[in-house]
Amino acid sequence: MKIEPIGIINSPYHVKGDSPRQGRFSEKLSQITVFDEYAQGLQDIEKREHLIILYGLDRAEDYKLMVIPPGKTKEQGLFSTRAPVRPNPIALCMVKLIKVEGNILTVKWLDALDGSPLIDIKPFLPEVDCIEK
Repeated sequence: MKIEPIGIINSPYHVKGDSPRQGRFSEKLSQITVFDEYAQGLQDIEKREHLIILYGLDRAEDYKLMVIPPGKTKEQGLFSTRAPVRPNPIALCMVKLIKVEGNILTVKWLDALDGSPLIDIKPFLPEVDCIEK
């Protein structure tokens, strides 16, 4: 499997610890620049209010299979948490699309560090992505 970045993320978070624990906890804006060779794939994206952003955790350290999540005292299995350090350092974040200018998306709620590689963009579709209880 080969994953190549399709863009780059510019955010106000420059070092680990700057970004919020979850992107939805911040109203700060970030910009996602999609590389020119992928820009055509942005057609009609302005019709979507929310997007799912997949990005690389390129500064992640070695992972552990047992972690203690924030606010907890007991270890849990890594895959039952949202811990950012994982065997495949890929992050997922739902964002609100603020504006589109060419190949640059301005979004809020993104928790990526500045300079993180963009892996993919998918529309958030409530009818598919939400489960009623």
